[in-house]
Amino acid sequence: MDEDKKKALIESFLTRGVENIIPSRNELEKVLYSDKKLNVYLGIDPTATRIHLGHAFPLRKLQILADMGHNVTFLIGDFTAKVGDTSDKEAERPILTDEQIEENFQTYKRQAAKFLDFETVKVVHNSEWLSKLNFGDVLKLAQNFSLNDFIGRELIKKRWTEGKRIALPEVFYPMMQGYDSYIMDTDLQLGGTDQTFNMQAGRTLQKNLRNKESFVMANGFLPGTDGRKMSKSWGNAIWIEDSPEEIYGKIMSTSDDVLAVYFEMGTNASAEVIEEAKKRLAQGENPMNLKKELAKIIVSELHGVEAVSQAEEYFQKTVVNKVAGEDAPVIKVEFAVPVLGAEASLVAYAMANGMVTSNTEFKTLLKEGAIYLNEKRIDGTTDLELNPGENVVRIGKRKYLKLIK
Repeated sequence: MDEDKKKALIESFLTRGVENIIPSRNELEKVLYSDKKLNVYLGIDPTATRIHLGHAFPLRKLQILADMGHNVTFLIGDFTAKVGDTSDKEAERPILTDEQIEENFQTYKRQAAKFLDFETVKVVHNSEWLSKLNFGDVLKLAQNFSLNDFIGRELIKKRWTEGKRIALPEVFYPMMQGYDSYIMDTDLQLGGTDQTFNMQAGRTLQKNLRNKESFVMANGFLPGTDGRKMSKSWGNAIWIEDSPEEIYGKIMSTSDDVLAVYFEMGTNASAEVIEEAKKRLAQGENPMNLKKELAKIIVSELHGVEAVSQAEEYFQKTVVNKVAGEDAPVIKVEFAVPVLGAEASLVAYAMANGMVTSNTEFKTLLKEGAIYLNEKRIDGTTDLELNPGENVVRIGKRKYLKLIK
């Protein structure tokens, strides 16, 4: 590889979106500039069927190392998913069945292929080794860890002090992830900052059982469209397989203060493009200009350049001009429509057509004044009285439903 290209890749890898490198950035940098080929891995538990733009960030980093010739592994945590990691949760995760895990996994590789070249990245399942451990093996591994360390973690401590249940399998999870790292003889683990404790378990086993030092890289998180951590449960995620129109609209709805982070962690844009975007924001340029540029970049990276113009046109029509698209669901009704409660209510229609995920989300939007009938805000206190012919319901800025009377 050309030295200038190698230098640029290493610099990007070590700095872009990185919160912490253990034991230090300098030590990892030295190794990356050496001729040593590292064993590197990133693990994802298939606890859902989709990957969002935040998940894509570490996948891009993984591919950088693959391009540099390192031994890179994309690990599917089909066994750890049975326990569920609660590092960033205030309650236990539901236990998944083998069938659910397998169903979720089916979509993962296809989506990850947008960012990973599986000709250069190996895929493994941790059930290959975790399922073979006997109870004696587990006891030997457990001797390397203490309960004190586990319950000292912030969210675990919070649940402990509040008297909430902490399932014993949760205690095993860091050890299981650490064993993944040991089995693959890992030199470097990638993960979010919420995974630091679990990744440190891998360092512990490498040191104690193999007398080998290894590295941990903890990356930051891409915020959701509302500024909070991107999450399926909060409805603020940009999904990899969202349509170009949906992705464009979601980017345009992001809060202004996360734009710079989106350029850095949500795209493959060059360092020069990112710095220019930050400079323009600092100088007071209208954030809308940068959102449009960002939306174009992300749509083109996920769906191709040819999808950009169609997404722009759709946004202009449905959001700016407030005209329902031809793809808006159409429902024929004969009488006034209840907003809430009934099987044939507006909330039921909205949920059935994927416009909201729950009654709670719908009620929140209603309370915020984000639901309209023929561009007049509704409050939900009375049934919807419809005009003859077509009536347009708008939910939020981009979602439309047509009621035909």
